[in-house]
Amino acid sequence: MNERIRAYRDTLLLSLIALPLGLAIGAMDALFGRVLLSVTAFRMAHVYSLLPFLGLVGVGIVWGYQKVGGTSGKGMTLLFEAGHGDTQDIPLRLIPLVMVSTWLTHLFGGSAGREGVAVQIGGTLAHSIGKRLPIPNAGKQLLLTGMAAGFAGLFRTPIAATFFALEVLTAGVLEYSALLPALVASFSASACSGLLGLEKFTVALTDQVAFSAPLVGKLLLFGLVFGMAGGLFAFALHKLKALFAQYLPNPLLRIFLFGVLVSGFSLLCWEGRYSGLGTNLIAMSFDSGIFSWDFALKWIFTVVTLAAGFQGGEVTPLFSIGASLGVLLGTLCGLPTAFVAALGYAAVFGSASNTLLAPMLIGGEVFGFAYLPYFFVVCAVAYLCNGGSCIYPLQKGR
Repeated sequence: MNERIRAYRDTLLLSLIALPLGLAIGAMDALFGRVLLSVTAFRMAHVYSLLPFLGLVGVGIVWGYQKVGGTSGKGMTLLFEAGHGDTQDIPLRLIPLVMVSTWLTHLFGGSAGREGVAVQIGGTLAHSIGKRLPIPNAGKQLLLTGMAAGFAGLFRTPIAATFFALEVLTAGVLEYSALLPALVASFSASACSGLLGLEKFTVALTDQVAFSAPLVGKLLLFGLVFGMAGGLFAFALHKLKALFAQYLPNPLLRIFLFGVLVSGFSLLCWEGRYSGLGTNLIAMSFDSGIFSWDFALKWIFTVVTLAAGFQGGEVTPLFSIGASLGVLLGTLCGLPTAFVAALGYAAVFGSASNTLLAPMLIGGEVFGFAYLPYFFVVCAVAYLCNGGSCIYPLQKGR
């Protein structure tokens, strides 16, 4: 059979598999996401009863991974190893472990996200299927397909999710071989999670901002600031993980001490204002109530929580950091704060994940594609100014 025809056939087969795979991942995302929302609401109603126990819960999380997790404790690192061909095994027990441990992290007030969990759910399930198929490179292609579906099912942004999966393994390189299966899985996952009640976050921007030389100058400045914020987040996360491990090599003691520290300061800082996903800060960024220091404190709480060993993702906190920083920059520069908050929402995520297309597209899917030119300028500058840092340590550099 002609090599090109065989490649088209394999892509078609993987795309057919991607449809039910996306539906399954979307359903799992809906379960994970809806329980997480319930957990968050319960925590907010019982802050003083739950936050003091974050350190003890952290000990339980680490102990559980030590007893039954095996290599699952690597989390996203394990998916990157599989994507780069350094391992062929991602244990399925990773899925329930990361879901439950993330629910516990959020229930007791850790500052963490959810995207990492969804991507791990999708990537793990898809890779377990792909490595059994008699199709060349099916394991990697379905891994990327599952990662895209996990992201899309949770955030309901299938176009951005597709390109996030295609570009995140290696900075500056798109894995086009997985494009069609990833698109199919992303759209099916997003549709399924939506039908199961997981709502998409959207904001209809109404600000009319005309391009001009002064505006372009401000957009370039915003890109620089957002790029530094995201790049420093990734840099600090890796450095603190290494420092914490060096000076507190016992992971049980480490997570307990920093869990106590995070819970104590969380209670002092407006009764858990910086706990959880940061969706409260995102909502206030497009309404009212943001303090000028919100972005910095959310930045610190999230870095310490994740460096200590708690489970969750980084993306939603990055959205909140970027949006609240955007409010500050918009106020200082005399631009509509919602407009600049939207730019920060996308650009800080892009700079921290060292991705270019995904943040532009998520800006369009969440805030409207009419603003895509603004997202293009700011996200491109943020990508160039992040110092090459990435929240995923095994991403190959540009």
